[in-house]
Formats: sequence, C-alpha cells, structure tokens
Amino acid sequence: MPDEFAENDLVLYEVDEDGVATLTLNRPERRNAWSIPMENRFFALLDEAARNPAVRVVIITGAGRAFCPGMDMQRLEQNSRPGQSLGLHARVPMYVKRDMPKPLIAAINGACAGIGLVQALICDVRFAARGARFTTAFTRRGLAGEYNLPYVLPRVVGVENALDLLLSGRVFDADEAKALGLVSRVVDPDELLDAARAYARDIARNCSPRAMAVVRHQVYGDLDRTFTDALARSYSAMEFFAGSPDFREGVASFTEKREPQFEGLPPDFDPEDATHDAFLPY
Repeated sequence: MPDEFAENDLVLYEVDEDGVATLTLNRPERRNAWSIPMENRFFALLDEAARNPAVRVVIITGAGRAFCPGMDMQRLEQNSRPGQSLGLHARVPMYVKRDMPKPLIAAINGACAGIGLVQALICDVRFAARGARFTTAFTRRGLAGEYNLPYVLPRVVGVENALDLLLSGRVFDADEAKALGLVSRVVDPDELLDAARAYARDIARNCSPRAMAVVRHQVYGDLDRTFTDALARSYSAMEFFAGSPDFREGVASFTEKREPQFEGLPPDFDPEDATHDAFLPY
C-alpha cells in the first residue's frame, strides 16, 4: 500500500469547477526528473482526463522550481552501461497524447530539458515563467535526438533554429524561447499558473469541446497531408458541424450576449468522425 501511494504522488491531479484539470509533476526533491513510474502515472492520468466529460482543458506543470529537467540521472547512468536496452517496446508511446481530444496547456515553471522538453512541446499552448531555462541536452550526453524531437522541433521553431538547439544542446531562457516561437507567453513566475488557468478557463467556458477536439485533430493530422487533402477534410468538418447543437448554441449565445452552454465531450467521441468523409464541393 505505501508503494502505491508513493507512485500516485509522483503526478498530482485535480479538476476545478470550470473543467480545468491540472497535472503536476511532483518530484520536487529531484527537480521533477522523469522516471518510468512517473511516466506511467502521467499517461494514466491523461487517459483519465480524456475520458472524463467534466474535463475540458488540461494544464501540465511542475512542483517547486522546475518543470522537468529530463530523465532522472540514475536512469541515464543505468542506460549508459554496455548492452543496455531502453525497453521502449514496454513503455507508453511518448506521443500518445497527440491524439488527446482536449487542449493541453503547458505551464513551464522552471528547468525544461530533454524528455521534459518533449512533454512541453506536445502541448498545444505553452506558458513559461520568466527566467525558466531550456535545453535539448542530447548531444551533450552523447545521444542523438530522442523521442522524435528532430521531427517535432522544426515544426515549432523552423529547421535552422531546431538544428541550432539540437546540435549545440545549449541552454536558452524563456525570453529566447518566446522569440523562437517555442512558447507563446512569458510571465513572471508568481503569475504563471494563474495566467495559464485564466486562459484554460476562458476556453473551457466559451469554446465547444467537440469543436476544440476536431480543431486539434485537424492541425496535427494536416501537418502530414497535402493542401488539397486537408481542404477536403475541412469541408467535411464544416458539414459535420452545420446545424449541430453546438453550432446552434454558439450562435444563440452570441446573439443573446451570454456564455454558451456547450455539453462536455462524450468519452466515445472520435474527432476523425468529423473529417473522414473528405470531399471537395467542386
């Protein structure tokens, strides 16, 4: 029983009355260094948030003064021994939350490196505390670009900037991260979580959960599609929402000057249903 409680405490989980879930990486004594038990708990909680209709937006942050500085050094030392395997086949796929149907907001409160940077980059919108420091770190540990970061990072900051950060493994701060487009907001450390929650609560209250799920699905899926294929799928999404209860409520709330009352996202909602019958009207 004590071991179970200890593992559950590695990531804290709370849901407020507005439907905003907050996941907090919680190993402050290790600066929230990533571990396999933390990984399992983290993805299990994301699954729980995805299934819960009361949850509309998820914030990911860290306890104490760090977000996540990468894999725990004890794990790195173990993996550096000759003949070691990472056991990736037995772990949760790192990008499983790319299929998450709900918006993910990162509140980066401090050091963010390696696999911690991967977690931040899979989020849709990133807030950073002024003074927070970032690094890819891999080349300085004798490693190549891990966890598909060489694919993801150029799509966020561009090819040359991605190569700079990946090749050098240099440290850069939150202000440079914003200039590069890696984060969209930089705020004072004591205002970080409030700013992220204000943003999350605004979209939780005013945006259709179904529409947000489909938009997220469109954006990430269309990265690998041609313009024409993406256009066809966008027309299908337009047809899907035309005359829908969410569209009617969105229009009614606007004309009546009130907050919309959108339903929560059903656990079985599949964003692909909105776009799979892709067509062009000409």
